[in-house]
Amino acid sequence: PTLQRSTTKSVARTSRRTTHTPRSTSQDQAVTTTSTSGAAPAAFKNIGPTPQRFAVAEGQLGSIAAASLPAVMRFGLGALTYGYQAGLAADDGKYTVVKVGGQKVSETSAVSQFKRPAQPLELYEFEGCPFCKKVREAVSILDLDLIVRPCPKDGATWRPQAIQLGGKKQFPFLVDPNTGKQIYESDDIVKYLFNEYGPGEAEIPFLLRAGLLTTLTAGLGLAARAGRGNQARKSKLPEKPLVVWMYEASPFVKVVREVLCELE
Repeated sequence: PTLQRSTTKSVARTSRRTTHTPRSTSQDQAVTTTSTSGAAPAAFKNIGPTPQRFAVAEGQLGSIAAASLPAVMRFGLGALTYGYQAGLAADDGKYTVVKVGGQKVSETSAVSQFKRPAQPLELYEFEGCPFCKKVREAVSILDLDLIVRPCPKDGATWRPQAIQLGGKKQFPFLVDPNTGKQIYESDDIVKYLFNEYGPGEAEIPFLLRAGLLTTLTAGLGLAARAGRGNQARKSKLPEKPLVVWMYEASPFVKVVREVLCELE
């Protein structure tokens, strides 16, 4: 699986990641590492080109453009945490989106007021599913850490385990080790998350509770990348979980998540 740490717009959390857990002899155990500095541990190093904000790699413009459609169709849902606010503050040298004339953009949200799960939630899902997308949007809005167990078609790693645990070949499927709850149905999962770790179901955004409209916009948004993240392909799974910092509305994140899902 993957341990997902949310990087939705918020300053309430110092470091949010998602972990994809590898197949092993103990599939029920996921390893989680934490960092309170907001930076990767010293043992990690970037092996790719120097990151450039909002830059698109050569030859990837079409993929990123298509991966942007879900965010457009969903009006950017999953890009901001609940209660997000932005303002100007004196530049203290720390990370910010924009700096102008000795000032920086200061970002806050309301998620620090909510109960936080002691252990990451576990979500069995696959990338091309509009119902799974609804749950991922809720997770981003509430700024929750998540262990993702990808269940693409013909997947041999987590799909059989999900069926064994819940008794159904149905996704998304949420397991909360903090409460012992196991939940099917995207609407029920979203309500549970907002009631347990958020401001209550009355505060669920309209586009997460609009019934058929929610399903249509989520599904049509995925059409441009149809088939991506749905079918398992042969892979060599790592011995330790992968940890990914991400948020639902990012097209750069989506193309990565598609591959992670296909490779389980």
